[in-house]
Amino acid sequence: MKRIIFLLCLFSFQLDAQDKAEKSFEKFKQFYSLLYSFYVDTVDFNKIVETSIMKSLETLDPHSAYLPPKEASSENDRLQGSFEGIGISYNIIRDTLTIGDVIAGGPSEKIGLMSGDKILKINDTLWAGKPTMKADDYVSRLRGKKGTQVKVCILRNKDVINFSITRDVIPLYSVDASFMIDKEVGYIKLNKFAHTTPYEIDTAIRKLKSQGMKALVLDLQNNGGGLLNASVALSNEFLEPDKLVVYTEGVKSPKTEYRTDNSGNFKDGKLIVLVNESSASASEIVSGAIQDWDRGIIVGRRTFGKGLVQRPFTLNDNAQVRLTTAKYFTPSGRCIQKPYTENRKEYRADIWNRMQSGELTNDEFETLAKDGTMKIKKDGKDTTIKISETEIKYTSKGRKVYGAGGVTPDIFVPLDTSMNTDYYFKFLRKGILFNFAQDYVSANKAKLLKEFPNEDYYVNKFEVSKETLDSLIAKGVREEISFEDSSYQKSMRLFKIVLKANIARYLYNSQAFYKVIMEIDPMVKKALILSRENFSKYKVRNE
Repeated sequence: MKRIIFLLCLFSFQLDAQDKAEKSFEKFKQFYSLLYSFYVDTVDFNKIVETSIMKSLETLDPHSAYLPPKEASSENDRLQGSFEGIGISYNIIRDTLTIGDVIAGGPSEKIGLMSGDKILKINDTLWAGKPTMKADDYVSRLRGKKGTQVKVCILRNKDVINFSITRDVIPLYSVDASFMIDKEVGYIKLNKFAHTTPYEIDTAIRKLKSQGMKALVLDLQNNGGGLLNASVALSNEFLEPDKLVVYTEGVKSPKTEYRTDNSGNFKDGKLIVLVNESSASASEIVSGAIQDWDRGIIVGRRTFGKGLVQRPFTLNDNAQVRLTTAKYFTPSGRCIQKPYTENRKEYRADIWNRMQSGELTNDEFETLAKDGTMKIKKDGKDTTIKISETEIKYTSKGRKVYGAGGVTPDIFVPLDTSMNTDYYFKFLRKGILFNFAQDYVSANKAKLLKEFPNEDYYVNKFEVSKETLDSLIAKGVREEISFEDSSYQKSMRLFKIVLKANIARYLYNSQAFYKVIMEIDPMVKKALILSRENFSKYKVRNE
């Protein structure tokens, strides 16, 4: 009888909610009709509707969003893992489209386009030197259906060269790098979770195992997530069959569980996962599942804290509404979504607030207290930082884990700011360091490849010379960055490594970049130390 009464009450509530929704919608239609019939000037109704949608979404959660048609198409390409075009990445430098990277196996590589080439014309129309041009203007002219052609005129050093390129399907890789750090430790850098991610990861793990990998460092730093199914597939590589990876649930979405099958390739072996404050969504699903099942060690800093699931809905003009339909929960029952209110500004400022509080940089991080505070030492004094109304759960082996504010790592590694100066960041903000690396490779590519025929030889032997650094600093002065000797001395090693890494990226590929940059990555250094330890003392699987 009680159940019948409850169902009747629920039904009545649903009818009432539906009635209110219909009345509100009718009100909006009336407003729309009044504009159409009586407003003094011509009305851009598309703008009215778009503005209404965006303002409506702002009253909901921080991750429900509206994407105009072009943005929706680009985002779908990113997650699909491919698009049709010529196969380049690019930067707009001094009003000119400059090729940053040429995608391996793509049509641009096949005909000889190179990093650093400047595109002057597209289909005989001059596009260089047009300050009003936006990235979308170039993209719309270079992309196109597979099999169609586009003509480009490029400037390479002082040579003007014409190319005719046949467009093709271009892969967008989610694995930036996969290589052996030493004889037993493998490294995989993942930049997003896309449709192609399961295949890429599986291929990378098989390759590394064939090279003797016994421990894996999975780098999810700055990985903002992507497809939920891709995160389940990645977790499947490491967990035993029929293990719960994540479940989703919402008021209008029934509980749905996602479990592993028996197809993974690294169920045994040491696993270390690197995360930071920009690791979000699918990255948190993977790290949360590995932590809850005591499969590996999570190293780094507290993750972003996005535990909401968005479902895309395509509108009649191919725009897209990404609507939050459920929350996701880790195997232990954690929802790691950090608190949010209608104050979007406060939500977006969370990471900045973490920096200001000392959470990201304090090298004496201790632990989380039962009440959800973080105990640290700041300015030589004990202090506490409130994370959130933290929920406490337990792993399969009884370790405490925390929700309601991201995945808290098992081992904390602070952000290294010892070489940071505002002088160095001026070079980053203006793009000078990256542009310099491009120009350097463009001017010296043949010589460099002759002296350093492969990326490993480059990583071990190449050194940024004093003359090269002086040229970089001089370029900064020309771009109105005044020389600051004390700041330069503090940041000199950072300048050298980051410049060397970017030269490697443009000379070889993104993998070469990570082989260089890990020299100053404290998380990778910590992971290497951990890989030689017995994991049992951390109460996680040792093999």
